[in-house]
Amino acid sequence: MPDDAAVPDTLKPDLTVRLASPRGFCAGVERAVRAVEDALDRFGAPIFVRHEIVHNRHVVRRLEAMGAIFVETLDGVPAGRPVIFSAHGAPKAAFSEAEARKLLTIDATCPLVTKVHNEVRRHVTLGRHVILVGHRGHPEVTGTMGQAPAGSVSLIETLEEAAHFAPPAETLAYVTQTTLSVDDTAEIVRLLERRFPGIAGPRKSDICYATTNRQDAVKQIAPGADLVLVIGSPASSNSNRLVDTALKAGAREARLLDSPADIDLGAITGRVLGITAGASAPEDLVEDLLTRLAGAFRLRIETVDTAREDVVFKQPLMLAS
Repeated sequence: MPDDAAVPDTLKPDLTVRLASPRGFCAGVERAVRAVEDALDRFGAPIFVRHEIVHNRHVVRRLEAMGAIFVETLDGVPAGRPVIFSAHGAPKAAFSEAEARKLLTIDATCPLVTKVHNEVRRHVTLGRHVILVGHRGHPEVTGTMGQAPAGSVSLIETLEEAAHFAPPAETLAYVTQTTLSVDDTAEIVRLLERRFPGIAGPRKSDICYATTNRQDAVKQIAPGADLVLVIGSPASSNSNRLVDTALKAGAREARLLDSPADIDLGAITGRVLGITAGASAPEDLVEDLLTRLAGAFRLRIETVDTAREDVVFKQPLMLAS
């Protein structure tokens, strides 16, 4: 199907679009992005950001154009310049390094990630060995494991690993990454609780409200859909989990879409299309996708609301005034 907005509607095939709501930016992402914008306003360019502020290249490029410089280490950050720690969090050692190098530290770690960090430190203080359920190599996992001395936190990624885990201590606790599959994580936690009846856990799930809400919404748009498109970066854990959730919920096919420009309109051959966006994907990408689709199809858009979100996080203390 050609991407041609001039095609008369009468000649376009019908396409029902199920638009998931909530979708896109969560409160933690909004806070982190605004932190970079506010720091640029207050201190001027350049502002240094340790790791991508959120996992979305469109957001990163926009902030780079404003004067943000994204770095993986602090080696090249000049003394006295602001450095922002990303929404994913960072090991305690990274903050100590910034302090030692006299950098102006702005902590944009999502407060719900900070909650998990506090749980890890509390459990270790109480003499518990901590099991972290999460994805190896993800910066949130790296940051969470870096809240405690080496050897005091063990990482489990799969149900199989949970089944064969040999704890190095008798007193155990568990925490989880905030952006995991709700259903897969619940299965792992149930197994850990069966194997280790005395294991301590969080009072409330560590998986954040936005991850849960977006997965719940996808479960509603996926059944019977020929295709579900998830707008999000390949590096985004929560976006990848939305693809998995869509397939498990009954979508015939589900794909991650980094940019609306990447879509092959000719490959959309079904009659029902689901659309959502990961928690680090801005809403303008959804709007751009709908515009592209409207040039090739006669759209019938159904918004599927499953939750209302009104969570707002305060800005980092350095930027609060």
